[in-house]
Amino acid sequence: MKNLLVTGYRANELGIFNQKHPGIPFIREAIKRRLIPLIEEGLEWVITPGQYGVDLWACEAAIELKEDYPQLKLSVLAAFAGMDEKWSDEKKDYWQNLLKKIDYYGLVSKEPYSGPWQFKARDGLLLRKSDGMLLVYDDEAAPGSPRYFREAALKMRDEEGYTLIQITPEDIQSVADDMQADLVEAQGDGGDWS
Repeated sequence: MKNLLVTGYRANELGIFNQKHPGIPFIREAIKRRLIPLIEEGLEWVITPGQYGVDLWACEAAIELKEDYPQLKLSVLAAFAGMDEKWSDEKKDYWQNLLKKIDYYGLVSKEPYSGPWQFKARDGLLLRKSDGMLLVYDDEAAPGSPRYFREAALKMRDEEGYTLIQITPEDIQSVADDMQADLVEAQGDGGDWS
């Protein structure tokens, strides 16, 4: 697999409303752990739609991995111009800093938002440009925005052998448990945390 679409929930769908949320590092680490073996097997590009949430945390994960895997490239293909227009200043600053570290940024429509067709066009392009998808998704929860990507990936898997890899809440919890155990071990017997 050369090109991997990485996407999932928007931050608000996970109840995350700022970059200080304690769950973000666990989601980012779960993505990194899934990407590493794929990179070692020849993955060249991580591609995201650039929505605020899993997409941008995947960008952070890929940027971190580029330190050890400089051949890895990162692309954001957004649906329309000015997608960050209504974001808070904090989110806009975060986005602008990420953009400086991305290898390719493209717009499916150079116009501002004008309708759902822009998302459909973006999603179709992302699926055509990728060999597989890494999707942060909970099959047990209310569907949320990633369900359309999941449905399309399942259809493409059946028709063309497209790869779908899911990161579940259980996967993220496992990462959180590992990271917290590592922290306790680093603190030495869980003694004084001050």
